[in-house]
Amino acid sequence: MYLKGIIKDAKELEFVIFCIESIASELGADAEQVYKVLTEKSDILKGYIVPEYEILHTQSKEYIVNDIIELMKEKGVEV
Repeated sequence: MYLKGIIKDAKELEFVIFCIESIASELGADAEQVYKVLTEKSDILKGYIVPEYEILHTQSKEYIVNDIIELMKEKGVEV
């Protein structure tokens, strides 16, 4: 499993799932596709979402989704 050893606890896991599902909903995409973009086509999950959990989880859903979608655009990855 890709996330083994990356995510420390249930709170981080819940946050990662929240991010994936929220982005999928915003983009009208399948959550599995979003997961692949964040893990296989980029390092956004491992390099940004999980390390920045402490800051990101205090923000609004809209902010989090827009922030990650902007990062996806900067890295040139699409769902």
